[in-house]
Formats: sequence, C-alpha cells, structure tokens
Amino acid sequence: MSIEHCIQSKEHLRELWTNIYNTDGKPDWSHILPYYDKDIYFWDTVQKVHGIEEFKGLTERLVERSNDLKMHIKNTAQNGNVIFLEWEMTLSFKKYPNSSIYGSSRVTLNEKGKITEQRDYYDLWGDIFDNIPRFNKTYRKFMHKKFG
Repeated sequence: MSIEHCIQSKEHLRELWTNIYNTDGKPDWSHILPYYDKDIYFWDTVQKVHGIEEFKGLTERLVERSNDLKMHIKNTAQNGNVIFLEWEMTLSFKKYPNSSIYGSSRVTLNEKGKITEQRDYYDLWGDIFDNIPRFNKTYRKFMHKKFG
C-alpha cells in the first residue's frame, strides 16, 4: 500500500493541522486536502457537508470571513482508525475582538489512511459571547438559569 497522502499516526495528523495556520494568519488547506477522501463527510455546530468539493468550499468561506485564524492543538489520542484532537482556535473577525473557541475533532480514517469523516465539537456562541463585554455575563446567566 502506498503511503502517499495517507495519515500515518495522530502525530502526523497533528503536524498537518498545525501547518494549516501560517504566520500571516490566513489558513491554507492545500497541503492537507489530498489526505481527505473524495467522499468526506464533515459536520460541526453550524453545517454538514459531503464530498471534497463542498469541504473545500467550507474552508474557503472560513478564510474569507476571518482576518486572522490560529489553531493550537492541545492533545491528541488515537484508537484504531479514529483520532481525536483537542484544540483552541483563535479567530479575529472584521469588527470584533479576537475570540477563542475551544473544541475537539473526531477524525475517522479509511483503510487507505484517508480522512472519511470529521466531526468537530465546540460551543460556538458561548465562546464568542464570552468575549463581548457586558453581554457575556447576561448570556452566561441565561444559560445557567435555563440549562444549569
């Protein structure tokens, strides 16, 4: 079996993800996209996409919306063909202060070492609202009252 564009380990995936985010703050997925299967199924809090073309579109929209984007991989774990990554993503939108979003990703590999599924878990609104003065306390009070 050829190992070209094949995820070898959790460390290999961590290195690929870390290299998405360059020093200029604009992410570049071109080096990692060949590691995704053509039928990739991706979903997160906001969207679900199926297929490499839809996934490429998702990455392009993220680049367009943010002025600066950084990812810090905190931990990784692997169980067979499933790799988990715990991360902190810092985004800077055009009119708003930097926001940190904390989450994790579950990545499933097929027998060829290609990424066939990626599920991202995070609290988008909570993490963003925490960075808005005055509103952050109101939001957390509401969440605690309704769900805590």
